[in-house]
Amino acid sequence: MTTPEPVQWGQYAQSTHLIAHLSDTHFLATDADGAGRLLYDVVDTDSTVHRAMAQLEDSGLAIDALVFTGDIADRGEPDAYRRVRDIVEASAERMGATLIWVMGNHDARAAFRTELLRDAGHDAPVDRVIDVNGLRVISLDTSVPGYHHGEVAADQLGWLREVLSVPAEHGSLLALHHPPLPTALPLMTILELRDQAALADVLAGTDVRAILGGHLHYATTGMFAGIPVSVAAATCYTIDAAAPPRQLTGVGGGQSINLVHVYSDQVVHSNVPLGAFEVVTRFDPGYLAAMEALSPAARVEAFSRHATRPAQ
Repeated sequence: MTTPEPVQWGQYAQSTHLIAHLSDTHFLATDADGAGRLLYDVVDTDSTVHRAMAQLEDSGLAIDALVFTGDIADRGEPDAYRRVRDIVEASAERMGATLIWVMGNHDARAAFRTELLRDAGHDAPVDRVIDVNGLRVISLDTSVPGYHHGEVAADQLGWLREVLSVPAEHGSLLALHHPPLPTALPLMTILELRDQAALADVLAGTDVRAILGGHLHYATTGMFAGIPVSVAAATCYTIDAAAPPRQLTGVGGGQSINLVHVYSDQVVHSNVPLGAFEVVTRFDPGYLAAMEALSPAARVEAFSRHATRPAQ
């Protein structure tokens, strides 16, 4: 059965690429009996990753890549990497999506390489370039071994400058763990990315169209060097950005992922909550098919005019 050509509903053509952006899975190794361990003895890290993968697969969306922006394992344990790898790789294969892992401050470089990348293990920064159908995704390692704050070394900046000296067909996305954004949470400022001006200097005037980050455990957006920055909330637990002053509070809710639609002239980031929620309204595929059969003007009359649009 052939797939019908998509209808252009509004002013914008279809996106060229769709990226699923996830972060901070914080997996732990199993215990001596092979059972899964709970993060902080209460957080089931596995269930939300399973849910995220199930939601993406069930959506039927044509996802080009899955990008995980760091803190894949909470303690850098090889078994933790293998467990999350096996869950995600199976989903990525079923969806036909490229899988991109990014180093975080909780990750261990050698085990990250051997277990996630299936490469030789060593402790150099894990900086990579992945082509996703003409869209260049640059994975930049901002981790500092033994610490939780972020840095980008001078040789990494030189490497990045060289990579960006030649534009990619559809431009570039920069994926890193520590986002180059301010945070209003005082304790998190201690763990921010250091010397951001040097990174901004390298990125200025390049084809980097968006920066994907994690680390903060809450979803947020901003601008850096004129480039939009989008931070995906953690899948494990989230930080309450509206907690009382001078508190850093992790909560067992609000987990989400981001969908990144790349268009010819812009990049759009959409937050998707993880979980099963009550459906309160829905326009089904039959209604959509009816709209597709109408002319653009008739669609406006059928769906936009107050008197004719179905009640929601």
